[in-house]
Amino acid sequence: MEVLNECIQLAPLHNPANIEGVKAARASLPSTPMAGVFDTAFHSSMPDYAYMYALPYEYYKKYGIRRYGFHGTSHYYVTRRYADLVKKPVEELNLISCHIGNGASVTAVRNGRSIDTSMGFTPLEGLMMGTRSGDVDGGAVLKIAEYEKMSINDMNMMLNKQSGIIGIYGKSSDLRDVEDDIEKGDEKARLAFDMYNYRIKKYIGAYAAALGRVDGIIFTGGVGENADLTRGPVCRDMEYMGLLLDEKKNIATTRGKEGFIHAENSKVKIAVIPTNEELVIALETEAIVNGK
Repeated sequence: MEVLNECIQLAPLHNPANIEGVKAARASLPSTPMAGVFDTAFHSSMPDYAYMYALPYEYYKKYGIRRYGFHGTSHYYVTRRYADLVKKPVEELNLISCHIGNGASVTAVRNGRSIDTSMGFTPLEGLMMGTRSGDVDGGAVLKIAEYEKMSINDMNMMLNKQSGIIGIYGKSSDLRDVEDDIEKGDEKARLAFDMYNYRIKKYIGAYAAALGRVDGIIFTGGVGENADLTRGPVCRDMEYMGLLLDEKKNIATTRGKEGFIHAENSKVKIAVIPTNEELVIALETEAIVNGK
């Protein structure tokens, strides 16, 4: 608990609420063992050249400024589940896991271990999300703050709550609303949709280069599991890396269905796997409580 309190500065939006949850659970169940399962833990295997930022090194030493990554319990679960489905040890597979939803991240997994992930020091970095900007030039942020006379809190709110899909589209952060308005000819909806999908495709290409060999691409999360209209643009025109989409399977695999959506002659498999972060938390808690 002392360490959790010390880390509030690293996760000011999440840690205080989680600490209150632990306190409430302890008060209600004083004799029950308590365990903490962090969705950053899966990414602790990243090499230093992947998690470090090219900022003055002193800020890493003084403040812990580095890439931590998030959605780890989800990426852990779906990569293990993929291994079960293809009947191979996860330690023999190179996978790119795409947790795509209102919050979204992509992780490169080599031999079962995370080697890079798109979210960084906070969940703000990486993909374009429902209300988060994702990757953006720091110089642009500074210039906007100068022009608009924005405080740090104002900028934090803009980047985390007023950007991403809702920043471009303007009406909603829900991709389903975007898809509906595309059919009505809304140009901002089309732009938001294209930007969202392009960022995912770009990260898949980058992580394919980092891995050297890709055995499978996994889609999970609210959008990844259900939005064939996103999986399609992301996976098309990827023949250069041996990735071929089966359009019919893609359309048919939705609403919590688990399955593969690649064409028979695809060298790289494409899987849709509903995540189960609660199961990972339960299993990790059991292992910790039993001293495993």
